[in-house]
Amino acid sequence: MNTLTVKMQVPKAQRIILTEDTLSADLNDGRTISVPLAWFPRLLHATNEERNNWRLIGSGHGIHWEDIDEDISTEGLLAGRPSGESQMSFKKWLSQRSKNISRH
Repeated sequence: MNTLTVKMQVPKAQRIILTEDTLSADLNDGRTISVPLAWFPRLLHATNEERNNWRLIGSGHGIHWEDIDEDISTEGLLAGRPSGESQMSFKKWLSQRSKNISRH
């Protein structure tokens, strides 16, 4: 019995566009994929300045937001995977964020 193995190459992100409710990534294969920002609570709660402070990592295999400590993989976006962060972790982050904001 022969088994066919297909090696899939995950496209890379080239450009990121953020709106109030959507994260879109232009991919190097010509597609654009968009997902709800609600899938990523840290991005949803970030300021516009924080959202727009991103950089591509791994030559476009992921996106990193330094200010909010968020990383999203291109593969995850294509697979339709929302944030895997636990509610407890997110609540801790949100609480710490509130403390830092009230100090300013």
